[in-house]
Amino acid sequence: MINNMSEPSYFRGVIEFFNEFGLYDVVLPFLLIFTIVFAILDKTRVFGSDKIGGETYPKKSINAIVAFTIALFVVASAHLVQVITTVSSHVIILLMASVFFLTLIGSFMKETEEGVFLPEAWQAPFMIVMLLGIVFIFLNALGWLNSIYLWLKDHWSSDIVSAAFLLLIIAGVMALVMGGKKNSSGSGGED
Repeated sequence: MINNMSEPSYFRGVIEFFNEFGLYDVVLPFLLIFTIVFAILDKTRVFGSDKIGGETYPKKSINAIVAFTIALFVVASAHLVQVITTVSSHVIILLMASVFFLTLIGSFMKETEEGVFLPEAWQAPFMIVMLLGIVFIFLNALGWLNSIYLWLKDHWSSDIVSAAFLLLIIAGVMALVMGGKKNSSGSGGED
């Protein structure tokens, strides 16, 4: 028998319990800040180091106390926790977008010296189309695509369209000219 989607799952209940427990608001931000600050203090040795048997070691106890204190201060501020949550979620989305992009590009790879089995003239345009597709997918998933469309619809005029079109033509011509000079200077040096 298939579960009805409207019924809450046991795992969703666990996630909600962790949320009520404060795992996402307190525990995870605390661990993240503590780990980052401790690693930085341990690596930079801001508070000095101890010499034991000819070897130098960072003062881990001081580093741990300072990292613990800073992490507690951060968790005490709801605004800072919100900023950390927002930034980390956006970084994860960017990381996922890059993984999906590499997966799409990898689907056209083969294990030979040539690497990609698309013709060379199609490789760069295909990568650009795939990247734009992933950007639009993620913008839509975040709900930003509709907001961008509504803003463009309200602020778009014929002058803006003409100016954007002219800038695209100028950029295209400059890319062709710069690419042509690069190839001609490279072939001229070989003669």
